[in-house]
Amino acid sequence: MKTENAIQLFAALAHETRLGAFRTLLNKGAMSAGDLSEYLHATPSTLSAHLRDLRSAGLISSYKQGRFIFYEANVSAIGVLVNYLLMECCNGKPEACADSLGVLKSISEGLVMTANITEDKVFNVLFLCTGNSARSIMAEAILNREGIGRFNAYSAGSTPRGEVHPETIKLLRRSNLPVEHLRSKKWEEFIGEDAPKLDFVFTVCDNAAHEVCPVWPGQPLTANWGVPDPALASGTPSEVALAFADTYRMLNNRISIFTALPLQALDKLSLQKRLDEIGQS
Repeated sequence: MKTENAIQLFAALAHETRLGAFRTLLNKGAMSAGDLSEYLHATPSTLSAHLRDLRSAGLISSYKQGRFIFYEANVSAIGVLVNYLLMECCNGKPEACADSLGVLKSISEGLVMTANITEDKVFNVLFLCTGNSARSIMAEAILNREGIGRFNAYSAGSTPRGEVHPETIKLLRRSNLPVEHLRSKKWEEFIGEDAPKLDFVFTVCDNAAHEVCPVWPGQPLTANWGVPDPALASGTPSEVALAFADTYRMLNNRISIFTALPLQALDKLSLQKRLDEIGQS
């Protein structure tokens, strides 16, 4: 890569809005200009100029779908930039770049998640919420039934209540789901050496999504699938039961979509986009 080309790429990213747009497209996947403008709180005219600069540098590409123009990040451009730095700055001194080479290897492996996924791989999924007494417990039970043979589901909380909500137990029993093994526990159980290696971590409440989570070994994919907390419902016993049933329905729908995803056929960025879309459904 020529130095002048590298300068163009770095210059394109050397602006808060352009860098924000590029990072958003990397994390969220393809977005329309309108959605990206709203997400970044940038005026359409200003953002248009920045997107033009990013596209000119080869950092993003665009395509038309109906009446709208969608933009997506060019992931390979990151590899080009990092490779340029390693080749130019570490030339003749490989020991000086040992750490950077390790980071580059991790990035490369992370962007293509499916390279070593076999048809018989069993994925470990952790559902998180604050109390781990209702929503995450439901999700654990549902996925262990719906994804049997393909998924192992677990649940935990940031500040667990220490017991599963009685209404959760009633609902799961009515749905013919086993409840004997279910318990309310802290998420620290899943970061030790003996913990299962997690492939996915989903928060099912907005509180947990905004809390500082542990650093999960293996860098699992994460998404927020927040749903209303039925434990906060009040009223008659029938009204409380209805709140729990409604939360169960929403989680069951999202988990059904998740288990139907072609995990072996999706790269990491595409899969992350699908997971985020499930959380918005």
